[in-house]
Amino acid sequence: MEFRVRRAPRIEAEITVPGDKSISHRAVILASLSNGVCVLRGFLPSDDCMRTVQAMRALGIKIEQPEPEMLIVHGKKRLLTPPAGEIDCGNSATTMRLLTGLLAGQPFESRLVGEATLSRRPMERVITPLREMGADIVAEGPNESPPIRIRGSKLRGIEYNSPVASAQVKSAILLAGLFAKGKTTVNEPTPSRNHTELMLSYFLVRTAKEEDGGISIFGDQVPESRDFNIPGDISSAAFWLVAAGAQPGGHLLVRDAGLNDTRTTLLGVLIRMGAQVREAVEDVDQAEPRGTVEITGAPLKGTVIQGKEIPQVIDELPILAVAGALASGTTTIRHAQELRVKETDRIAAIAHNLRAMGAQVIELNDGLEIHGRGSLRGARVASFGDHRIAMAFAVAGLFADGDTIVQDAQCVQESYPNFREALDEIMNPKKVRMTTPVISSLSPSKGDDE
Repeated sequence: MEFRVRRAPRIEAEITVPGDKSISHRAVILASLSNGVCVLRGFLPSDDCMRTVQAMRALGIKIEQPEPEMLIVHGKKRLLTPPAGEIDCGNSATTMRLLTGLLAGQPFESRLVGEATLSRRPMERVITPLREMGADIVAEGPNESPPIRIRGSKLRGIEYNSPVASAQVKSAILLAGLFAKGKTTVNEPTPSRNHTELMLSYFLVRTAKEEDGGISIFGDQVPESRDFNIPGDISSAAFWLVAAGAQPGGHLLVRDAGLNDTRTTLLGVLIRMGAQVREAVEDVDQAEPRGTVEITGAPLKGTVIQGKEIPQVIDELPILAVAGALASGTTTIRHAQELRVKETDRIAAIAHNLRAMGAQVIELNDGLEIHGRGSLRGARVASFGDHRIAMAFAVAGLFADGDTIVQDAQCVQESYPNFREALDEIMNPKKVRMTTPVISSLSPSKGDDE
């Protein structure tokens, strides 16, 4: 499959986006460990999230799916059963890393496998702390890469100072901590996404935030079964927020989006670049805040994205790099070496595709220096099998002279199954539901410079 994209007319739209990918994974796992039936609404039925569903089913959990975005999970009080065979994680690193933590404390052996791209991704960062907890884990690939064989062990709580800020690493350790003796604490160099902590609290698992910013969990707890509504994925909304924000006079409302403050750093970056952004939290009844984001486009200017911002915009960096190419001045991304070990080397992929579209880019070891030119030229670009690269450069095509063709775009199914339909709506405004007037009750989003 490929996307053929042309320059977009003025964007004036009101949209919703699919359920949050990170939250969908975690909700399925914790509901499976709970003491009863949980109904999950707003679930993202993407390839990656369905890998987690299939994995939990392989571990003896009954999960019904009466509608694509609704799951009924029959929790078994943390009692999992040995899988009949290998658990295939597909291309989902979240599935593999979280399951490695979950399975480390089970009284049986399991083996996690994945597709070729997943099998090249680093797992040492998860395996090392789990081994400190007493886990018996063997990474069968080179340099601690998958497949991963896990022989369940009795675990002990530890205090782990993670060398990287990674929500996946933190989540794997906390899940293992549920089955460990005593208290398990994870410290990070800078805060990463906190969905697991919020979800644990929502399912009434006792955790503690330490004075130095670490998070602790106490072992031998059973999550309480509770229904949960998953908000829209702000990382999916990011593609359309950049599209509208980079178009002077463009206007977009995103309804029912997750507004967790470890995920909305994106909005602060867009404000620094010159877009007008407002957000309103409309529901805080459950663990994750949700609400509306409004953006009005303007000529963008370059910015610097680095340091503590990076873990909180790690998934948005491909589309923010496109925003940098459309801005005036220079946009610099630093301390983002994590992009080298995603579904592809995203730093190299972004640089390659932006150059193909006429942008001037300097590739750095840990990021990019992008000299914006305000417009791009159409080109044939590769997805590199990476869903976020495919979507970012489809949006780039909305600002290019001539057609842009994104090759091998089927990978968007991993996180945004109806992306193509949303893209068609942006390119064909007669199909788009027009927005209501600007909502005066929305509050300006807080950028780092406010």
